[in-house]
Amino acid sequence: MTTRPNDPLLLAGKVLVLFMQGVVALGVIALAIGLPIIVFMRDRITAEAAADLGNPDFVFPLAPVAGVLMFAIILLLAAFWFLRLLRQIIGTVGEGDPFVPENAERLTLMGWIALAAQLLAIPAAGLALYIAKLFEDHDGVTIDAGLDLSGIVLVVVLFILARVFRHGAAMRADLEGTV
Repeated sequence: MTTRPNDPLLLAGKVLVLFMQGVVALGVIALAIGLPIIVFMRDRITAEAAADLGNPDFVFPLAPVAGVLMFAIILLLAAFWFLRLLRQIIGTVGEGDPFVPENAERLTLMGWIALAAQLLAIPAAGLALYIAKLFEDHDGVTIDAGLDLSGIVLVVVLFILARVFRHGAAMRADLEGTV
């Protein structure tokens, strides 16, 4: 069954995923440029922050900030990879043949990427909380961190969908073998 559906939803999905990939790519580029700038401009940033905070003993927390930026780059790269896999799945749906073994593998990989992102977010949030505590008495800086149940549900749904697609591809292969 390889009919090519002319579905505006698929077109919207492709456009949205491509747009999101572009935004993520810009984020990676911005962070990759910003990270060395922060490292090389540490003294100037420290001086300006100390003046703004009214604390001449303030020391810019370079290692935690660099750590958060590195985690952010890794998470954005994972998001780009995730979106690339999603775009490939949308492509097979557009071709009229979504129940292929490759899509089951793509969904499984997307599940692992989502799980890794959830796990990487834990130390990133810890570093962000540490940095926020350094500034909590100034300018109303607050940050919340907690368990992201939607991310956990996404991981479970992706692994279940991978099984569904794997089973659907196997059933289709069996059906084609009997015809």
